[in-house]
Amino acid sequence: MSDPMAADIEVLLRQAFRPVDPPESLATRLESTLQELTELAAEELESWELGAMRDPRNWARPVVAVAVGTAAGAGLVILRVRSQHRKQRKHFHGLELAERTLRAARDEVKRLVVRH
Repeated sequence: MSDPMAADIEVLLRQAFRPVDPPESLATRLESTLQELTELAAEELESWELGAMRDPRNWARPVVAVAVGTAAGAGLVILRVRSQHRKQRKHFHGLELAERTLRAARDEVKRLVVRH
């Protein structure tokens, strides 16, 4: 192999493996989808009757609603906390970063719970 060809391959590999940022609309679409899933799960649980709990055949829908609502809510909290960290553009390390992240997550969970 000649040197110019190896250099060309190296340039091509660098271009191929260059990081690509997702489109800006992706975060917005993901947040709205997670919000919608959380709301749908809450509506499903609100419409469910406690008397139906006696029959185990009726357990599937509320269990799925709880699982989907929990997963979507957690994803929404993570997405919003990461967004807040990016907006601040301050670099925190160690314990201070953990404290700020937990505080932001707690506040976001409170907002989600109050909404429903």
